[in-house]
Amino acid sequence: MCFSVMPGIAAPPSLKNIYKELEVDIPGFETPNHGYLLPWAHQGVLLLNATLTVREGHKEANSHSNCGWQRFTDEVIKVLNDQKEGIVFLLWGGFAQKKGKMLDKKRHRVLQTGHPSPLSVKKWRGCKVFSKCNAELEKLGKGKIDWCLPVEMETEPSGSMDSV
Repeated sequence: MCFSVMPGIAAPPSLKNIYKELEVDIPGFETPNHGYLLPWAHQGVLLLNATLTVREGHKEANSHSNCGWQRFTDEVIKVLNDQKEGIVFLLWGGFAQKKGKMLDKKRHRVLQTGHPSPLSVKKWRGCKVFSKCNAELEKLGKGKIDWCLPVEMETEPSGSMDSV
């Protein structure tokens, strides 16, 4: 679950930008005091980066890009594309948008926007990707995502991110 962190760990800058967009896009959304996104996963949201790890202590976004992660994440996307029906894919940023070539746009919906990273936030702000996602889910006859999160989280939640 990219962007998600355990309670007690400060929300990363990209997640803070996600929260700012949610505040203007989703009525009733209040920015929580945490970055724990497991409630979204329980609704079927999969947040996936092409590269799943980086060197510890480094702010090099692609420091592990040559470790085989992209083959793995490409396979995850391929399996979802081939074996599921009516997924709404949200492709944030140029790198993710390149992955869109793998998707069957007749069977799935694809929404593209800038990445919420502070480096590209100008292309992110005002994208309304969350309400657009819910609109596409409704068109597909599926339930909307409740993007609201518990505002307060003081202790470690029951269940762990390991179960995602």
